[in-house]
Order: sequence, then C-alpha cells, then structure tokens
Amino acid sequence: MVTLRLKGLHRVKAKGRIYWYAWRGGPRLTGAPGSPEFLASYNEAVANRQSSDSGRFRSLIALYRASADYKKLAESTRRNWGPWLDRIAGHFGELRIAQFDRSDKIRPVIRRWRAAYAETPRSADYGMQVLSRVLSYAVDPLGKISSNPCEGIKQVYSSSRSEIVWTDSDIAHLKKTCSAEIAQAVDLAAHTGLRVGDLIRLSWSHVGEDAMIITTGKSRHQREAIIPLYQGLRDILGRIPKRSPVILTSSKKRPWTVNGLASSFSDAKKIAWPKGDDLHFHDLRGTAATKFYVSGLTEREIAEIMAWEEEHVARIIRRYVGRQAAIKERIQKLNEARKS
Repeated sequence: MVTLRLKGLHRVKAKGRIYWYAWRGGPRLTGAPGSPEFLASYNEAVANRQSSDSGRFRSLIALYRASADYKKLAESTRRNWGPWLDRIAGHFGELRIAQFDRSDKIRPVIRRWRAAYAETPRSADYGMQVLSRVLSYAVDPLGKISSNPCEGIKQVYSSSRSEIVWTDSDIAHLKKTCSAEIAQAVDLAAHTGLRVGDLIRLSWSHVGEDAMIITTGKSRHQREAIIPLYQGLRDILGRIPKRSPVILTSSKKRPWTVNGLASSFSDAKKIAWPKGDDLHFHDLRGTAATKFYVSGLTEREIAEIMAWEEEHVARIIRRYVGRQAAIKERIQKLNEARKS
C-alpha cells in the first residue's frame, strides 16, 4: 500500500466511495492514490494554482470554492456543483474577468457554452445556475464586476411542475395497490411538506402537544419546520404503528433510507400506473403547500411551517402551488368581499 505524503490533500467520502482533492475546495484528482495518473493530476493542480492569474476567470472559481458562501451549501449541493465548477473553469478559465463586465459581448459566449448542453435542457439550466452563482459572488462581495451577465438569459427547460400536485384521487389510487408503509410516507409528506431526508428521520420525539418541530437538513439544521398538529395530521399519526423511535418504517420494521424509500415508492408507482405518470414524491411538498395556502394561511405562516426563507416564500409558492388552487382562493376572497 502506498502512503500519500502530498501536501494539502483533501479526502471526501460520499455514498461509500472515497474522492481525493488537491486541497480543500480544489479540483478533484484522477486515478488511484499513488498512481502516476494521480500524481500527475496533483502536480498539474498545484502548478495551475501557483501560476493562477488573479485577473482571469479561473481565479473566481478558486475564490468561490474557498468562500464561506460555498462551504455553507449542503454537502449534496457541493457534490453536484463540483463537476460543473470544473466544466466552467475549463471553458471560461482563460478569459479575463473584465470581459464579464461587458454583457453585450459576453452573453453570446455564455449562450454558446449553454448550447453545448442543448440536448439535456435541465442540465443546461443547472450549469447556468452554477455559473450565475459564481458571477453573483464576483459582483458582491468581491466587487470585481458591476453586474451579473447571466441575468436576463432565459432558461432552456421551460416545463414547470407548479401545476403538478397530488390530488386526493391520485393518493387514493396509489393506496389501492401500494404497501401500508408507502401509504404512510405519502400521507405524512402530503400533510407536512417535509423533504424526504427530513421525513425519514422524523421521530415520535419531534411530536409535541400542539406541533411537530424538526430542524431541516437543507438548512444544515439551522432552521426549524414547525408544523401545527391539525386534525388531518393527527389522524395520520394515529394510524401509524409505533415500531421504532422513528415514525416511518419499512415493511421490515426498520427506519427508511432515502434510497430505500425512493426505490419502493418507484416500484409502487409502476404498479399503480403501468403506463407511466408524471407524479414525483417531491411533488407532495406542493400538495402540502397547496393545502396550507387554500386554507388561508399567510406566506409567513407557510414559511414557518415548511422552513422556507420568508423573503423567498412568495416565489416558492408560485412555483409549488397549483394555479387552479390559487384561482379558487381568490374567488373565495372576492365573494367574501362582496358579502361584506
């Protein structure tokens, strides 16, 4: 076994695999540790770092990766963004930062880069999201450019899931053929709006006299979802057997894992809709948001329940809450105003 003594190496373990980086926040290394390919990629990374020109775009990538803004992102987000930061650095790295201050000149360059991913529109938009974040960081706090040239460039993937929420009939149809454990997970998600990662670790100890309170993984446990124990939610909790400290368990009476629930849910959907459907588990968050919104809760109240940022709640509601639900709510308000 080869012992590595390279300065600054950073080791990351994710999903049972080990990844090596030239330094914390640096590029990922290729090849097996100790191999010629591994050493070559390390030497190249160090050489590029030492010769980096602070006036070129690659330096922005390095600064962003080392920033507190990047480090406070969820680990899963950093894992997804890392390869995109590498692609962005590879494509734009040699350009001068000053070129990004001329929107009329740089936007065509950005659009051409995005066009390389045109066959996968959602990937193209994801890459643009990462690039835009780096450029926003260059505007503030770095002050290296005056504005973000990505602003105003429309998304390629235009489909919106705002109209795709689970109806009561959708849930009833799934329950005809799915296991009791899947039905419990779907019911709880539709009545709380919790993400899968928070849902599967929700324990009976989180259930208080008047509310369920749980810190959210998306916020790195800095925010709390505070879900009132309204009657519908109490009824669901009353139907779930207490097999474990964790509320949701699989048919083996063990707590779910994210992959385990996703796999079982996918199998249940295929049985319920053999010809396919367009319903995802995360659409149950939209179902919960719709319930809360139509029930007359304010944006601030919904933000507190679902642990969303209050300043962004209006935008998030527009994304998740179905148009028909919003129209019905407005009709109700207009009718009440007429009566008064």
